Amino acid sequence: MAAAQGRLSDGAGGMDEAKDTEKERREADSTPPAFRAAVDALKAARLRPQIEVEPTPPPRRLAPHSYALEAAVVDGDQDLADGRLVLLHDPAGHDAWRGTFRLVTLVRAELEPEMAADPLLPEVCWSWLTGALQARGLTYGEPSGTVTRASSHYFGGLSARPAASQIEIRASWTPREGLGGAPDTAAHLAAWCDLLAQIAGLPPAVPGDASVVTLPQRRGPQSR
Repeated sequence: MAAAQGRLSDGAGGMDEAKDTEKERREADSTPPAFRAAVDALKAARLRPQIEVEPTPPPRRLAPHSYALEAAVVDGDQDLADGRLVLLHDPAGHDAWRGTFRLVTLVRAELEPEMAADPLLPEVCWSWLTGALQARGLTYGEPSGTVTRASSHYFGGLSARPAASQIEIRASWTPREGLGGAPDTAAHLAAWCDLLAQIAGLPPAVPGDASVVTLPQRRGPQSR
């Protein structure tokens, strides 16, 4: 009897796998070619070795089609900065985007408390993003976002911990569409990784790049 149940279970599993495969095939068939090309370019992009990138489940309600990546700037077993990049696509276009594609990002890193108190820090951090895009020669529109700095102070049983300050950049922009209607997402991903590397305190990929603003002294690496 147990053996029979095992065979039935195996058979049901095979049917489930077949349904999943069929569902994936239908979704692939309905995906716009421009979005497929944009995602393929993200997957094929070559990035700095210090940056680990992997796909992550994207938000489903922001656009008909979406793809997301998570990344971390890694030094040994420690993270220096991390972030998320989401590619959105609406073939019908979006009034707020003024285009059919949109890139949305979140980037975070920990800084020295005195750096977080610098009144010019938000403007400088925003310039890191726009500078990274400009350094790659990328054309984009409708940029928007926020730069948030937060400080944590510990008391009581946690009073031995030093105060911690974090910078967070949330931003979105519309990449210019190229041939076939797809933007150069590989170049936008490379620019985003330049931003991650800069906020982590790594030297610029191209020494002497005048568009790069030097990152002031930051807190040491954080354990993963």
